[in-house]
Amino acid sequence: MSIPPNEAIKEAAKAARKEEPLTVTVRVMGREYSVACPPDEHEALVASADHLNERMTAIRRRGKALGAERIAVMAALNLARDYLALKGHAALAPQQVEAIEKIHQLGLDIDSTLAAPE
Repeated sequence: MSIPPNEAIKEAAKAARKEEPLTVTVRVMGREYSVACPPDEHEALVASADHLNERMTAIRRRGKALGAERIAVMAALNLARDYLALKGHAALAPQQVEAIEKIHQLGLDIDSTLAAPE
């Protein structure tokens, strides 16, 4: 049994709409960015933007009057290093991975101590 031409067109249009990218607005360090992504990646994009915002905001709080571009590069380098460590990249020895984790934990401890009311 064949599908009537009008129904086939409607089905094709419906399938195409599912694949149309969404335009998502994310906020990073107080600035809004519109980003296109497939519908099935919406949640991952929002989570990634939130994570990036947290990392960049932490760098800005620790640094002295750094520009947004420098903060972005520092965050990108830190995230790339974390990614390589998770992949077990040869350039990162196991001791370095442990040290990175300890430094990260110390940073979290310092942030929570500084944020605690006196």
